[in-house]
Amino acid sequence: MAPGLVLQSAPNGLGSVVRVGFTASRKVGNAVKRNRARRRLVALADLMLPQLAVPGRDYVLIARRETGDRPWAELREDLIHVLERVHARGRNRS
Repeated sequence: MAPGLVLQSAPNGLGSVVRVGFTASRKVGNAVKRNRARRRLVALADLMLPQLAVPGRDYVLIARRETGDRPWAELREDLIHVLERVHARGRNRS
């Protein structure tokens, strides 16, 4: 978890396929705020996950209240941070 987003990840058993999902609950705000947060997560994933995702995993990016208004550079750092934590946790389990 980071101030701008939450990331969940699990192996998908599909070889080198990476799947990504996005969600924003009502806690994020009204429909306009939820859609803005979700669009920002989609743009972030399109930009960052091709280089940082581990093949054979599913990722779910979950918006938080701060997602819609968080500066872009900080949101990028949030994603990098949570990806590093998730991938390190996966290596320790293997």
